[in-house]
Amino acid sequence: MTAVIETHGLTKRYRGGQPAVDRLDLSVPPGSVYGFLGPNGSGKTTTIRMLMGLIEPTAGRATVLGRPMPRSAGTVLPHVGALIEGPALYGFLSGRDNLLRYDAADPTADPRTRRARVAAALDRVGLTQAAGKKTKAYSLGMKQRLGLAAALLQPRKLLVLDEPTNGLDPQGMREIRALVRELAADGSTVFLSSHLLDEIEQVCTHAAVMAQGRLITQGPVADLAAGARGGLTVLTPDAADAARILKEQGLVGVSHEGDRVTGEPPADETDLARLNAALVHGGVRVRGFGVERASLEDAFVALTGEGFDVAG
Repeated sequence: MTAVIETHGLTKRYRGGQPAVDRLDLSVPPGSVYGFLGPNGSGKTTTIRMLMGLIEPTAGRATVLGRPMPRSAGTVLPHVGALIEGPALYGFLSGRDNLLRYDAADPTADPRTRRARVAAALDRVGLTQAAGKKTKAYSLGMKQRLGLAAALLQPRKLLVLDEPTNGLDPQGMREIRALVRELAADGSTVFLSSHLLDEIEQVCTHAAVMAQGRLITQGPVADLAAGARGGLTVLTPDAADAARILKEQGLVGVSHEGDRVTGEPPADETDLARLNAALVHGGVRVRGFGVERASLEDAFVALTGEGFDVAG
């Protein structure tokens, strides 16, 4: 198996509208944490629903764990843990009882070790203390954690997580990101859908960028960021003079605010020394000078000409 998830020309078109997913070609390597990145409405959840056999594609094909979907759903899904569009819970039952019922619905689960598995899953997502509480009283973040616990009841070859940090506070986000790293280290492939660039950059080894239902690019996260140029930054109390000198030296996109001057870096790195010397020669007091590494946000803006929510 060369790819855990692979699609060719995968398309979903709803009646009377633009395609929600348009000729998507994905390839998710085994053992990766694969970020599926795009703004809300870009087709991420529709893609996941097709991959999991919840809806039929209009065209194209998809394989998961080497088998065609949705035809092989009965064989594939026992090896997949998924959290899609938030968990479906019985509000009148406790978190523990919800998981007991999830586990009982799994024909591969050993009933003799059910309670131990549920306890371990609750502990892994930090819900042990709230296990006896009815889920109708859970916060959105607690419900997300319980959904993750349900996905972790059995060892999984593949975990598919759709916006797993939705509703979590910053501490909860950090904990879930750490958990994702642990799962990958244990040998699972993680397919993580998110609209948070920061989240993808922190935890993912690979990523695909979606916009308006189409795949813009995919590959190792480091390579995607390397494809965008970082920015030249100068820190100085003489920002106006520094901006003027950099413009005179032919630097493009120069602007300044406070004690920070920014611009596009020169094509030749040897020009950096020349620019620094010109600033010093012009009497500018340079306190910081360098090219900042391009981020995934820089890459996305360079690819699409637009940005989206980067909080995280």
